[in-house]
Amino acid sequence: MKGPDKKQMKSAARLYAVQALFQMESSGQTVEQVTVEFETHRFGAVYDDDEMADGDVGHFRAIVNHAVNLQARIDQMTDRALVAKWPIERIDPVLRALFRAAGAELIEIPTPPRVAISEYVDVAKAFFPEGKEHKFVNAVLDHMAHEARPEGF
Repeated sequence: MKGPDKKQMKSAARLYAVQALFQMESSGQTVEQVTVEFETHRFGAVYDDDEMADGDVGHFRAIVNHAVNLQARIDQMTDRALVAKWPIERIDPVLRALFRAAGAELIEIPTPPRVAISEYVDVAKAFFPEGKEHKFVNAVLDHMAHEARPEGF
C-alpha cells in the first residue's frame, strides 16, 4: 500500500491548521497545546475504522504559527477583502480560522497564490459541503492574495 504523497499531506496539513486555529479560538488553548494535540492524536489517527490523513507536520506548524503571529495583520487584510463592511468578528468562526490559515500561507509561505486559493476553497467545501461558502472564500482569498502577493498573478 502506497502512502500519501507530498501534495496530499500538505492538503491535510491545511485542513488540520484550520481545525487547530478554530479550536484555539473556541477553547482558549495555546498554540503549543493545540499543535501537540494535533500532531499526537489527529495526524494519521484511526477513529471507528476511519483513518485520518497524515499531514505534513512542518507545513501545519508553519501555517498555525504564522497565523497566530500575524493574526492582526491577516485580520486587517481579511477585513479589507470582505465586502459590504462585514467585520471579521461577524464571520463564522470556521471561516475566520480558514482566512487566518490562508492569510498566513499567502504572506509567509512560498505557495503560489492560485494554489493556496484552490486548496483553501477545497477546505471550505470540506467544512460546508452543502453551502455556497466556497464561492465566498474564493472571492475573499482572491482579494487577499492580490494584496499579499500581487507579483503572483
